[in-house]
Amino acid sequence: MEQGWREALSAEFDKPYFRELAERVRSEYADPAVRVYPPASRIFAAFDSCPYDRTEVVIVGQDPYHGPGQANGLSFSVNPGIAMPPSLVNIFKEVQADTGAPFPADGDLTRWARQGVLLLNSSLTVREHQPRSHSDIGWERLTGEAVRILNHERENIVFILWGSDAIRRGAAIDRSRHLVLSSAHPSPLSAYRGFFGNHHFSKANEYLAAHGKTPIVW
Repeated sequence: MEQGWREALSAEFDKPYFRELAERVRSEYADPAVRVYPPASRIFAAFDSCPYDRTEVVIVGQDPYHGPGQANGLSFSVNPGIAMPPSLVNIFKEVQADTGAPFPADGDLTRWARQGVLLLNSSLTVREHQPRSHSDIGWERLTGEAVRILNHERENIVFILWGSDAIRRGAAIDRSRHLVLSSAHPSPLSAYRGFFGNHHFSKANEYLAAHGKTPIVW
C-alpha cells in the first residue's frame, strides 16, 4: 500500500477485524477451489495508484467485477484489452456528453487515478461470479475509514456517489468542507433514472478549479 495511505490507515492494521480479514482473504486466495478477484497484487491498487496526499476526487464503487479477467483493483475499471462492462460504457457516455471528451479506446481508469481520482470499492475482493460475496468480512470498515479520514483531515475533495449503496456510505461527509455529487448508478438498470445527465464530471472540475486545483482530464 502506498506510504501515505499506509500511515493514514495504520491504526486499522492492528485491530482484530483487520487481522481476521487478512487471514480470510489469504486463505481464499490460497484455496484452489475458489477464485477471487482482483489478482492478489492488485487488492490495494486504488490506494497505490492514487497517493493519499494527491487525492482530490473519490468515486465510490461497490465491489470488484466478478467475471474472469475483469477486476483490476480500481472501481469501475478494467485493463486494456478487456471488454468494457455496461456500467463503464455508460460512464464514458456521460463523460462524452458532459465534457465533450472522446470515447476512450479502453476501460483502464488508471489514467484518472494518476490525476488524483481515488477509485475505491467498498469491498476490495470478491469471489468469482458471486457479487457481494466479500461484503461482510471487514473491507467496509477499512474503506469506510479511508473515506472518514479524507472527510476529516482534508479540504475541498469531490466525493462522487452513484447508487444507493454509495450514497449511504457517504452520508456522513461534511458538505461544508467538500463537494458531494450523488445520482443513480450507471448500471443499465438505473442509468436512465438520473445517472445520464448528472454532469458530475464537469461539476467536479468546476469545483476543483474554483478551489485552485487542477481539473481532471476525464
